[in-house]
Amino acid sequence: MLRFLNAGESHGQALTVIVDGYPSNVEIDINKINQELARRQKGYGRGGRMQIEKDTAEILSGVRFGITLGSPITVMIKNRDWENWTEIMSPTGEPTDKRQIVEPRPGHADLVGGIKYGFYDLRNILERASARETTTRVAVGALCKILLEDIGIKIGSYVVSIGEKTIKMEEYESLSLEERFNNAENSEIRLAVNGKDEEFKEYIDLMKREGESLGGVFEVYATGVPVGLGSYTQWDTRLDGKIAQAIMSIQAIKGVEIGEGFSLAGKVGSQAHDEIFYDRERGFYRKTNRAGGLEGGMTNGEPIVVRAAMKPIPTLMRQKSLQSVNVITKEPFMAAKERSDITAVPAAAVVAESMLAFVLAREILEKFGNDNWIQIKERIYSYRDYVKGY
Repeated sequence: MLRFLNAGESHGQALTVIVDGYPSNVEIDINKINQELARRQKGYGRGGRMQIEKDTAEILSGVRFGITLGSPITVMIKNRDWENWTEIMSPTGEPTDKRQIVEPRPGHADLVGGIKYGFYDLRNILERASARETTTRVAVGALCKILLEDIGIKIGSYVVSIGEKTIKMEEYESLSLEERFNNAENSEIRLAVNGKDEEFKEYIDLMKREGESLGGVFEVYATGVPVGLGSYTQWDTRLDGKIAQAIMSIQAIKGVEIGEGFSLAGKVGSQAHDEIFYDRERGFYRKTNRAGGLEGGMTNGEPIVVRAAMKPIPTLMRQKSLQSVNVITKEPFMAAKERSDITAVPAAAVVAESMLAFVLAREILEKFGNDNWIQIKERIYSYRDYVKGY
């Protein structure tokens, strides 16, 4: 089974990830991984940390002469800011109270993590809970995208709202998923439509002056996905559940829906489901995609479309920040300030692409085998012929 385990702190020496179950004979271009890492760091409203860290990946194992070996792949991404944190985050030596955090931020892992793991210096919590961890997820996602693109599966994302600023459905529903993605790639905010950037940037700037942070909504999709990934036979084999868990695991994500999701609850049955049609060339298909590409916990051949809601970043930069309590003195205190992003919704969309890519790559390998990519592809092509002729 394809799996990964990552490690590292936000201001530690490096972030690392081990990917196990990745098949042999896949050609890996390190530039594709670095391109995905760069996409994660973009986005209007990001803080100064993105100016410090220019993430680049180093492959330490599992690849020889650009070809995967079938053994675990190790990827390392060094933190360039480490030299300024060597004393504070050193794995050895005597503890220091420099940059100590004892005022937990509401909405963050600080307080609960401190209680759970038994620390009063909450830096021990926030360093790992930080969204900096998603850097390795994007590296894994890049490896998975290489697999998926080789069999015609494409993944993308776009932003539809930041705070109160929203792009209405009617403004982009006539655009194909690819057109929305292309617009996002040329937008500082990864917006699904053209001509909205300045309006959104002015709003973000206003919130920055007021010391606020902003959340938003994005959509992530996959096209070219074969019929029958996932299963209805057990609760934990349903693919919609796996996708929802993967997206919800991203820091600050508080809601996930697939297809038209919650809006389906307000419709009658005749308006909620996707009618089935057949064409000799296309096979079975739908003219609508209200289900978002998933029925009964399985892919139905239509594009997978997932919408996610991200809450505002917990750290506020205004003078009167959120009220908290010092974990040592138990006195009221204004919550700590640790980062300066105003919004990270565009970056979260890129991370969501990686998580969707991982889940789909894992399902592909589970259904068709996970040893030799050359043989796996043959089985995939044979299965697609079967589906078309069903």
